[in-house]
Amino acid sequence: MRSSLRRSLALCTILFTAALAAPPSPASSRETVAMSVGRLLEEGHYTRQKLNEEVSKKFLQMYLEMLDFSHLFFTQEDVDAVTSKYGNAMAGDVLMGTLKPAYEIYALYAKRVDERVAKIKELLKQPIDFKSNATVELSRQKSPWPKDEAEADQLWRGRITNELLQEHLSEHPIEPAPQLVSRRYDRLARNVHEQDKDEQMKLYLDALAQAYDPHSEYLSKADMKNFSINMGLSLVGIGALLRSEDGYAKIDSLVPGGPAQLDGRLKVGDRITAVAQGQADYVDVREMRLDKVVEMIRGKKGTRVRLLVIPSDATDPSRRKNVELVRDEIKLKDQEARADIIIRKDENGEPVKLGWLTLPSFYADMDKHQKSTTRDVLALLKRLKKENIAGLVVDLRKNGGGSLEEALSLTGLFLKTGPIVQTKDYNGTLRISSDPDSGIAYSGPMVVLTSRQSASASEIFAAALQDYGRAVIVGDKNTFGKGTVQTILPIGRFASLLGSHSDEDGALKLTIQKFYRVAGGSTQLHGVASDIVLPSLSDLPEFGEGALKNALPYDEVTKAKYTKWSDSHSLFIDQLRRRSEERVKGDPEFHYVMEDMDRLRHKIDENRISLNEDFRKKETADDKLRKETRSKERLARNQEEPRIYRVTLDTVDKPNLQLIMYPGKLAEAKKNGVVPKVDSAAASDADSDLIDGGNADGGDSKEPLIDPERDEGLNILADLVQLSSGPKTASTNH
Repeated sequence: MRSSLRRSLALCTILFTAALAAPPSPASSRETVAMSVGRLLEEGHYTRQKLNEEVSKKFLQMYLEMLDFSHLFFTQEDVDAVTSKYGNAMAGDVLMGTLKPAYEIYALYAKRVDERVAKIKELLKQPIDFKSNATVELSRQKSPWPKDEAEADQLWRGRITNELLQEHLSEHPIEPAPQLVSRRYDRLARNVHEQDKDEQMKLYLDALAQAYDPHSEYLSKADMKNFSINMGLSLVGIGALLRSEDGYAKIDSLVPGGPAQLDGRLKVGDRITAVAQGQADYVDVREMRLDKVVEMIRGKKGTRVRLLVIPSDATDPSRRKNVELVRDEIKLKDQEARADIIIRKDENGEPVKLGWLTLPSFYADMDKHQKSTTRDVLALLKRLKKENIAGLVVDLRKNGGGSLEEALSLTGLFLKTGPIVQTKDYNGTLRISSDPDSGIAYSGPMVVLTSRQSASASEIFAAALQDYGRAVIVGDKNTFGKGTVQTILPIGRFASLLGSHSDEDGALKLTIQKFYRVAGGSTQLHGVASDIVLPSLSDLPEFGEGALKNALPYDEVTKAKYTKWSDSHSLFIDQLRRRSEERVKGDPEFHYVMEDMDRLRHKIDENRISLNEDFRKKETADDKLRKETRSKERLARNQEEPRIYRVTLDTVDKPNLQLIMYPGKLAEAKKNGVVPKVDSAAASDADSDLIDGGNADGGDSKEPLIDPERDEGLNILADLVQLSSGPKTASTNH
């Protein structure tokens, strides 16, 4: 895989050098960077799309939306004027080193912000009616720009009314709503004017890169520093990666093993509204620059930070959750693979041992001991086999990817020799990456549990096992759908060809390849479809690759030649699905999930929220009653728990393992009046302050005691074990 990347980079360098064989006279640093980024995109991106009129239009749209995400500051009159002036030539101007459009459009944006903030100040002095039957759009990202100033004024009246009502209804008020909102927009205006030309250029070139695809990006020197921190393992903080959206710092991903991921209350898509240090007062961070929000959240190891957050599944943005976390160094141990031995009764009441393998990421070379996912999993599998497990679940629900080499070698632990993934370059050259080892570490019944958060390397692993007929894929309808490869190219390396370069030039993250399954389809956009779908709050298309702008299309290549694991009936998919559907119908936890999914889907589709205080209070009261009712039902419910032993890399060779679950443990927690912690993807009330944010049973396990997907995954595996009998036959797929 690395060799193919090196070949692509080498070709990219040759093409770029050829394009600049007769460089113009040295330009200023910013102009040189712009020219370099433009040439690299033309000659190095997977699509090889020229910087023509088509790209110019996408480029302008991306830049306007990066500045005005919710289509509220610019009017359609502004957009038409800018399009008329620059719409067809912006991309070509970059190749000439011209950044004038970047600065002129930004100046117009700054002017519109100043004008709007002045109007907001006047609006906040007027009485606000919270008794009307008016509604306002929740998200305006896909809405048109207001046609003129009058329409913009009307939209802003609704928006400010909603912001005031949100703060008025909040259970965690920071200060009087009018003062808070006024201060928020003062900060927005100040932030806009603090952006210097380097920062404006960064935004501009970022928009150009993302006109090609959502994973290409211009990284400034500051971005590169943060990128290094995020990729390294010495970061002290909460382990959450943020992005800016509509004035909020939004949770983009959670670092495996970080305080936020281990705590379980923060979820991808949550929006941070305020930050507090220790027990100090909250500071509103809406409309604050993202780097400043990140700076407030980071801090010394052992110190506490409190976040006021709008949950990703909140139907009302006035709903907030208070999450207190202790900053810590991201620990390697928490990112490592681990396993559980689960002893439960089969349909005849006889004990059966099942294995559970949790894989937070595909890691490699993480420290001086040359860490390897494959080696670690191999050690765990040896112990699980020694314990005579009858079947295995591999949990990839929160695995966003990682090392591609590890994805290949790990897949090989469960297959005979054969191709694992196909990779295509811009010129259509197809390369096949195969299982590097002919040995099989585990050959028993197998289930792979996935979600919309399973991406990249996780999708390669799951797709290969599905195509080979080796494992049953269970979880959300599809995985994320990221089927592309990126590389980092330092701009200075190429800018030197234009006569000057600097370490300040930053870098370009560039999409250079696409992945394909051995069966020929791409994981791009489509992801990996589950054989058996389970209800989950994360199962929304808004959380996948298809929700990103300018995502590359799905396509197919020729099938690779591979030998399937066994005949097509050996996995009993239809029977397993029927049995699972019957259980899900009768499971109260899945009923909660489906109710919440319907409510959330309706809210997203409707995309409007009431500005009536009484109506919003009733919705809040209904939500609270629903949570309390569910809590009481959980406390009253009797269910038999399995006996679970934890296997870590530290204990894999020890005779005695840690007992983390046993019959009666959940009952003990209920007896003490503690509402058991529920997996965050299972029900929207899982992030309520009514539910213990750490540990429901007082022990040291921070994992949820109630996780219907986990339980049903085990049920499906138990069915597969029971159905798997008779000789296996091999068939060849051409």
